[in-house]
Amino acid sequence: MTDDDSAKTEADLPVKPDGEPVGTFKPFPSSGHDLARQAARPDTPQTRSPTYRLAFDDHDFMNSDAMRGVRLQLELMKPEMALREAGILSTVVLFGGARIPAPGQAPWAARNEGQAERLRANSRFYDEARHFARLASQHSANTSGGKEFVIVTGGGPGVMEAGNRGAADVEAVSIALNITLPHEQAPNPYVTPELCFNFHYFALRKMHFLLRAKAMAIFPGGFGTMDELFEALTLIQTGRMARIPVVLFGGDFWRRAVDFGFLAEEGTIAPGDLELFHFVDTAEEGWAVIRKAYGF
Repeated sequence: MTDDDSAKTEADLPVKPDGEPVGTFKPFPSSGHDLARQAARPDTPQTRSPTYRLAFDDHDFMNSDAMRGVRLQLELMKPEMALREAGILSTVVLFGGARIPAPGQAPWAARNEGQAERLRANSRFYDEARHFARLASQHSANTSGGKEFVIVTGGGPGVMEAGNRGAADVEAVSIALNITLPHEQAPNPYVTPELCFNFHYFALRKMHFLLRAKAMAIFPGGFGTMDELFEALTLIQTGRMARIPVVLFGGDFWRRAVDFGFLAEEGTIAPGDLELFHFVDTAEEGWAVIRKAYGF
């Protein structure tokens, strides 16, 4: 054996058809090995029985109510392992309305002319989100090789698309955490394919949004945007999550949508809780808040 051979790791070795690296010794067959064996089994009433299927290869079993805990664990681990492998250390979470169109595009979600007019006006937030994502992604590329302050969105259209698109503008990676919905949401075309995930459980998706979050950029949106915003504010307020910059784009929108001052006056939140977030109107203002928080 040469010195070069001894330095090889298991990952460097060629792989057998069953997925095992050539030249490695393992006393027990891998799951892939047993699946290959199962494919060559005799066709009998016994082998066709659902009870004979290997448990991990039995879709009916894996999708049963009893296995919900296992499926939750799988949705936690699959994105986590992929993000670790990609070396993603921290993220900037970018939320906002899926219904907000890019400037010049028809307001497809409008149900009346009043909504169409407002959505066309709010398309400026698409541009601001795209610009903000460019700023964050360029900083990420320049300072950490695209490992810190990586843009993560919900992967859909509207403001989410703008976030992934801004990263793509500067040839940076970005993450998308999609969710299966009755009106199927396809990933927008600007997401890095290797960092595009799909979830069944909203709870696990929300957890992944915050696991690496160093900042949140929240643009005008509806129930989903507000759900994510208040989830994060609750975690920060109660000390269950580190305090990170939470930047609300569109001060006029947010002050009208949520009367935060009224909540403080009524005593349902502390006056100091009003300092947990910042109102801004432009990408530069939003990025300045984050730069100040982290001293760069």
